[in-house]
Formats: sequence, structure tokens, C-alpha cells
Amino acid sequence: MRGKCGLFFSSYRAEAGLFPSAFQKTCLGLFLAALCACPLVLDTYHVSILNVILIAVIGAAGLNLLTGVCGQISLGHGAFVGVGAYASALATLSGWPFVLSLLAGGLAAAATGMVFGLPSLRLKGIYLAIATLAAQLILEYLFLHATALTGGSNGLALDAPQILGFSFNTDTRIFYLILAVAVAVVLGVANIIRTRPGRAFVAIRDHHLSAEIAGVNLFAGKLSAFGVSAFLAGVAGCLWAHYTMFINPEQFGITLSISYLAMIVIGGLGSVIGAIMGAVFITLLPELLNLASGGLAGLFPDMSASLNALREGVFGLTLILFLIFEPEGLAHRWRLIKAYWKLYPFAH
Repeated sequence: MRGKCGLFFSSYRAEAGLFPSAFQKTCLGLFLAALCACPLVLDTYHVSILNVILIAVIGAAGLNLLTGVCGQISLGHGAFVGVGAYASALATLSGWPFVLSLLAGGLAAAATGMVFGLPSLRLKGIYLAIATLAAQLILEYLFLHATALTGGSNGLALDAPQILGFSFNTDTRIFYLILAVAVAVVLGVANIIRTRPGRAFVAIRDHHLSAEIAGVNLFAGKLSAFGVSAFLAGVAGCLWAHYTMFINPEQFGITLSISYLAMIVIGGLGSVIGAIMGAVFITLLPELLNLASGGLAGLFPDMSASLNALREGVFGLTLILFLIFEPEGLAHRWRLIKAYWKLYPFAH
């Protein structure tokens, strides 16, 4: 008997599944199992890097939904992360449980994002980018000067999060909490893209006039995209605040917004796996530069010092090179690699 070669579907529902083959489900299960085992074999430093990566994945997935899927550029994502961090911190300091603080941070960021997303009905492109940049600057000012709420430049100190009396007071313990939230966020964003609102986001991105003629409510679509994106940014901010147990305005500046934008550009706009790849790449890039400068310290002391001084320049150069040679991001390259092995040796 001849076996089937490829994937065959008898319904659109089956074809639109997140994991259409048993092989993909098996690979995902093995990957999650390997992630869960990482704290058992890695030291505290490497586990802390994994925690930072997972928090970045949550924030990048939210921005990719807004910018990559809906086509609404935002330069205020870092400020929305800060809103979630401060809101959850204030809720925790008021005696709220961690889960409620997490929701409070997300909802506060969502409300703020929707308020600053109101101009999106009239603005697009560079004009919307400037409007969201204004949101970033306004919120930065509030973080620094609303000392009664944010503590100003002194910041706020927090305790480790607790759920049902269990304290996540180590990097290993909080890793599993952050991992659970990150997995839920990634699956949630992937499912949103497959829903009717998600298809409306794509229609708005591709051609807003055609989408409006087809019956898409542009105002509701853009505003909901800002709300969901900011909600996920607030969740990331809450996890960051409770992981570091200290926050101040410097952590949520324009640099953070640019870093998130770089994540989705390098990873691939409109792709969930692209947001993950971009978050991993941007988070590990400083670590790789530190390793490179450390390796060159013995051989070329002057060169290693220059590399440390030019770290921001290397970051910008990396982004430019990706825009030139890989404009569709790492996710596109990953799809090409999978297509190659699927078609090899019959490439034509």
C-alpha cells in the first residue's frame, strides 16, 4: 500500500488548525518538555536570561498583533509595559493577590493603550508613529513626576509574587510562572489571528478602504488592536516588576519601545513565531557582545573596550542589515528552510 505524502485536509477548519500534523504536536511537546527541564540543568544566571526572554516574548507578541497583523505602528509600547508594571505594583502593595494584580496591570495598560489609540482612526503611518511617540513621552513624564503613585526616580520595591501561599522567590520558581503565562499568551495571539477579529486586523493592514467597504468597523478594529496589544504589554510589565522586585522610570523609556519594535522587525512582522525569534535574538544580542568583548580582552584589550562602547551601534547595524538582507525577518527564513527540506531533492 502506498502511504500519503504530505498533508491532506477535508475541511477548512482542519487546514486552519494551529498544529495540523502529529509531527508538529510531537515537536511542540518535546520543546516544552525541554524548556521545563532547563532550570534543572542550567545555573541561575542562564535561567535569569530565559526569564527575560519569556517576558520579552509576551511583550513582542502583543506589539506584533498591533503592528504586524493590524498594521498600526506604535512607538509607545515600552510605556504601556510601564503602565502595567506600576499598576500591578500598586495593586500588590495595596494587598491584592498576585493574580488580581496581574489582571489589574493588563487592564490598566489596555485602557491607556485604547485612549492613546483613539487618533488611529484619523492617523496612519508616520503620523500615527509620532502620536504613539507622544504617548511614550507623556507616560514617561508621569512615571517620573507622579511621585505619590510611582515613587518618582526612587522607584517602587516589591516582594516576590505568591499564589495560594507558594512564593516564587527564586529564578527557578518564577521561571515556571513566566513560562505558563508566555505559553498562554502565544497560543492566545495565534488563535486571535485565526478568528474573525483577527482577519479584520489583517484586512485593515492590507487596505483599510477595502476593509471598510467589506463591512469592517475600522474604529472598533483599530481600537481593539491597541487594547489587546497594550493588555499583553501590561502583563509583561507586571511579570517584569515582580521578577526584578524593583521598578523605576528608567526601565520603561523609549529604548524599550525601540527594542520591542526591533524584535518584531527582525523576527518577522505578522508572525507569532517571528515575535518569539525576535525576542530571543534581541535579548541574546547583548550577551553575545559581552562574550565577544570578553574573548577579545586578552588578545586585543583596546578592541574589546571599543566593542563595549559601540554596543548601541552594533545593535543599530544589526537592525539595518536585517532590513537590507532579510526584510521579512527570521520567520521567513525559517519557512524557506522548512520548504527546502520538504521539496528536496525535487526543488522544481
